[in-house]
Amino acid sequence: MSGRITRHIQVFGRVQGVGFRPYVHRTATALGLDGWVSNVNGHVELTASGRHAALGELVASLRDRPPPLAAVRRIDVTDVAGDEALVGGGFMVRSSQADSSAAPREIPPDAAICEACLRELSDPEDRRYRYPFINCTDCGPRATVIEELPYDRERTTMRRFPLCSGCAAEYTDPADRRFHAEPLACPVCGPRLAWDDLTGEAALRAAVEVVTDGGIVAVKGLGGYQLVCDATDPVAVAGLRRRKHRPAKPFAVMVRDLATARQLARIGATERDVLTSSQRPVVLVAARSHLPEVHPGTHRVGLFLPTTGLHHLLLRELDRPLVVTSGNLADEPIAVDDAEARLSLGAVADGFLTHDRPIRARYDDSVVQTLRRSALVLRRARGYAPAPLPLPVPTALPLAGAGAQLKHTFTLAEHGRAHIGTHTGDLADAATYDAFEASYADLTHLTDIVPRAIAHDLHPGYLSTQWAHAQPVEHRIPVQHHHAHVAAVAAEHGLIGPFVGVAYDGLGLGDDGTLWGGEILVADLTGYRRVGRFAHAPLPGGEAAVRHPARMALGYLHGLEPLGVLRPAPWLTRPFTARLDGRETRTVRALVERGVNCPPASSAGRLFDATASLLGLGDTVSYEGQAAIALESAAGTLRADALPWRLTRADGLWVYDPSPTLTALLEGLADGAPVTRLAAAFHTTIAEVTAALVERAVAAGAPHTVCLGGGCFQNRRLLADVGRLLRAQGLRVLTGNTVPVNDGGISYGQAAVASALLAKER
Repeated sequence: MSGRITRHIQVFGRVQGVGFRPYVHRTATALGLDGWVSNVNGHVELTASGRHAALGELVASLRDRPPPLAAVRRIDVTDVAGDEALVGGGFMVRSSQADSSAAPREIPPDAAICEACLRELSDPEDRRYRYPFINCTDCGPRATVIEELPYDRERTTMRRFPLCSGCAAEYTDPADRRFHAEPLACPVCGPRLAWDDLTGEAALRAAVEVVTDGGIVAVKGLGGYQLVCDATDPVAVAGLRRRKHRPAKPFAVMVRDLATARQLARIGATERDVLTSSQRPVVLVAARSHLPEVHPGTHRVGLFLPTTGLHHLLLRELDRPLVVTSGNLADEPIAVDDAEARLSLGAVADGFLTHDRPIRARYDDSVVQTLRRSALVLRRARGYAPAPLPLPVPTALPLAGAGAQLKHTFTLAEHGRAHIGTHTGDLADAATYDAFEASYADLTHLTDIVPRAIAHDLHPGYLSTQWAHAQPVEHRIPVQHHHAHVAAVAAEHGLIGPFVGVAYDGLGLGDDGTLWGGEILVADLTGYRRVGRFAHAPLPGGEAAVRHPARMALGYLHGLEPLGVLRPAPWLTRPFTARLDGRETRTVRALVERGVNCPPASSAGRLFDATASLLGLGDTVSYEGQAAIALESAAGTLRADALPWRLTRADGLWVYDPSPTLTALLEGLADGAPVTRLAAAFHTTIAEVTAALVERAVAAGAPHTVCLGGGCFQNRRLLADVGRLLRAQGLRVLTGNTVPVNDGGISYGQAAVASALLAKER
């Protein structure tokens, strides 16, 4: 036919499970094109025939105006010989295909309920009125139900639910919003709620009654079970803490809508956008009204909006904020299997609101905070994982980053893209380790990435390191912990060249065999040079000091690295030691003076812990970062001048000596200065110290780009103050946005370093 051409188009990225084929069908049909579209492995392919201009408009639409949940990363277009069979045949959606090509696969994350489905959920005239599992091509479960690619219903856990005639008609109607919506369901043919012997609305009412009466309900969500109770009932929340073995760590609160969120917290434009995004993460925001049992020790509360129809129904019936927290005991992975949940949560929950759709993959809720109109992901899980991120240096071999020990994730990388696996937690817990191995097996299967190299931490005691050494791979690449932290920031921002890395965290093994944690590095993705650090202080009792900030404070007072300034005078320390157990104080001092089980550490995180204890904000902790969070909360938004501080040279490095800072802190306490002002002054001090350390590195020839990484930069005040002072020096400042700055980003940093090193060898 005159003037017609035919093109074959391949679209790569997040293009399965996001309504891409229906979108292609509608667009091509509107443009008068003939042809077909199909899922092929993890991408989409189509052949279209028509006029040149129409084909150009089709490609532009796919590239620039894809469906809301899609992320188009590459489009390949080739001209093919005209196919007369296509002419006049219209445009169709073909069955999915599998092939043996090495094209990258992408697994779409779950997406929160969309506005169209929410309207139907509330419409008494709609056949899905009050149906908890309502979804369409723009929302619903994806990563948590996929068993295999290409993404089609028969390769998901929804294959157990044959479509009724009504759903089948929607599924095959190109004009319908549910055209090829793979998790499609309705009350006739889809999953059903259950509470013991009750089903449907009766099951929902039973759960509502338990929460109304002050009880705790285990609810089967998208990526695992959640524990739910009334956030405004202090007795219920205290009971949840006791049963869950979580005495102090803040709980997340789910609210019905933005209006309710604004009653509880200060919600700016950035927080609003993140709260209402399709990811629906928990967002840390400044609380207006304090719920002491919900978020003790901090003025920020984690809020999120309903992610599913079931959550909306619960909140409508209960009409109050709800604690919605991971369905597990402290430090264990979130429960996903029904029998497993009843076993592990039977002593926690007063009842189980479950359903018959299996959860294929474990995904906890994501956690995000905001700063200067930016969203910063602190836990990358439901809604974000396992969507890939780019690597600035493409991988020469398929590889994995094994991650750290705490806040564990792993990363799979190939073709210049990295899939960060979902957050699992502390690998020291046997169930968490098992969950990691299961998640790794699942993601390698779905992505078809079979690592030939594994990057791991230097610490031989990390279970992730031991796991890496047990894998049958060609290359094992050790990556220093803090290099991985700052490399993760650099890689996320596409930085290949050298930069200054500021890595502040609790602990990580350095290349000299000592524990690091307050580091200034001049680095690129292939290596680093240490140019500055915090002074060494002993960890009395080793890991016990991490759980007992008072021990850490005693370590600083009695064993701080001698750098030419006297430690605080005994009369200043006496009020602090007097409130501690005398026998323990004497024991710790003896350990420090004899150097027994007191490994030295140059850690910013441990200095925050020690300062919190000196100020009376916490001598023991029940979760990681608790003392530092209390210190940040005490400082609030109060502005205060810095305490005295000093930099000195030691072994060719610039070293921060905190002796003057700690002396001034204790003098302030002796003079009756408010703890809030001293906490604020300490934050100002660390920010000025950091700026001075970086300034000296730059003066010696270091680059003008600075990457801030490590768990200490979850502290919004520290991050903001350090960033402001560095930008005032004319420096470019980067930090983690979509990759956590804490240990949850370590595996991505390891993968970025390994990729660059392998490319350098070739």
